[in-house]
Amino acid sequence: MPLMCLSCLLPDSFVPCWAPFCQSLIFTVLRSSRRVFWLQVDIAKHFLARVAGLILLPLFLYVTTFAIHFAVLNKSGPGDGFFSSAFQSRLVGNNLYNASMPEYLAYGSTITVKNLRIAGGYLHSHWHLYPEGVGARQQQVTAYLHKDYNNLWLVQRKDDNDSRSGTPDLVRHGDVIRLEHKETTRNLHGHLHAAPLTKKHFQVTGYGVNGTGDTNDLWQVEVCGGQKGDPVKVLRSKVRFLHRATGCVLYSSGKTLPKWGWEQVEVTCSPYLKETPSSQWNIEDHINPKLPNISLSVLKPHFLEILLESHIVMIRGNSGLKPKDNEMNSKPWHWPINYQGLRFSGVNDTEYRVYLLGNPVVWWVNLAGLGLYPIMVAVASVALQRGFSLEHAAVLQGKGGLLLLGWLLHYAPFYSMGRVLYYHHYFPAMLFSSMLTGTASSLLPSWPASRLPPNSLSNLKGASSRFFYLFHPLSYGMTGPLAHEPGSAMAGLKWMDSWEF
Repeated sequence: MPLMCLSCLLPDSFVPCWAPFCQSLIFTVLRSSRRVFWLQVDIAKHFLARVAGLILLPLFLYVTTFAIHFAVLNKSGPGDGFFSSAFQSRLVGNNLYNASMPEYLAYGSTITVKNLRIAGGYLHSHWHLYPEGVGARQQQVTAYLHKDYNNLWLVQRKDDNDSRSGTPDLVRHGDVIRLEHKETTRNLHGHLHAAPLTKKHFQVTGYGVNGTGDTNDLWQVEVCGGQKGDPVKVLRSKVRFLHRATGCVLYSSGKTLPKWGWEQVEVTCSPYLKETPSSQWNIEDHINPKLPNISLSVLKPHFLEILLESHIVMIRGNSGLKPKDNEMNSKPWHWPINYQGLRFSGVNDTEYRVYLLGNPVVWWVNLAGLGLYPIMVAVASVALQRGFSLEHAAVLQGKGGLLLLGWLLHYAPFYSMGRVLYYHHYFPAMLFSSMLTGTASSLLPSWPASRLPPNSLSNLKGASSRFFYLFHPLSYGMTGPLAHEPGSAMAGLKWMDSWEF
């Protein structure tokens, strides 16, 4: 039952869940290794039973949860642009759902161009210019993760606009074209100025007026895996755009531009010509009334494809989270010492304020327990080597060690993360820390050298309850004076300057 509950929790967050699976397996291996008298057949049976119970069953429940998720949440939303065109074709309300459009790209078409990197975005431009000191002060070209009118581009011949009557010519592998931004009429343009963030790449801008520019507006179409003369298939062809003047390739770096770039994704021209998803694009929307349309229903992906893609999007989206304006980024070293909580709402005395802060008694006793446990293990190891008999020493070293491992697995990885971190990320590790403190404190009175008062654990429980009552207005919400003002419900309880209440 606990593993079934963990399997249901995994789709919401990986943070509190993966280590218990590892610990269950470690505990099984440790127990099995001590029973050396087991027959090999018995060991195989127990191993297979634990694989089925600890890995396959939770994995089945986890995948089943996502199957239900995809069946129920099948509507279009503002985050569609994070996913591939094929994924979007299964979302009711999306412009690609049960849609039809011309099969092959042609001159004179209005298109959107989507990068094949997960969350790579749509090729986008707007009236704003690059700021002074960031390459040439020309119109910004970015990648935007949402559907927008400024994602539309016109496919033009290299030397004139397509105004011919009749069926338009198809764009083929090796053709040299211009991409004219529909809203601003500026051409997609490249030159040798350094890109804003990826300094080894070149800047991409919007240049010209009403489609009139220069030779730096020319791009050669390359169908990945294609041959000269092959047409460009909408949605299905992987396309690269090679800049004729500099020889670089249109590229979505995945890096987020500063405020002046509206925190959209940087688009560059990369001199490194290796085929990667960041340099590959597909034609998503395609409007050309002179061409016949085909149905896009054949593009809908199967379950395993959307399961894999959704996980890649979640992982990349999570790793790219940045602090909001005026938001303090919590540090991992803050958490065990209860250095700083998390404000959910309210700043001044007229607002309803909710502030997340750990019970100081629980947090600081756990911190002491983390320091006490290694000392107890070291003392027990020396005593056992010298022939002394210590009650429950095996429990201290075995189960206590797994609890310490659980704390480390849930806490240490946050030091390597570049994303924004919050106080609540420590809560799973705190549970292991609390269990470790309980294990150590329950064994401490039985030690010969212990001088703890008889009612010390009862007093500790009473102190925890007392301080929960004193600090409960923070969690349940409060109004009125701040902690440093007379008449506040939290008067005298702001023990650290870093506590923001």
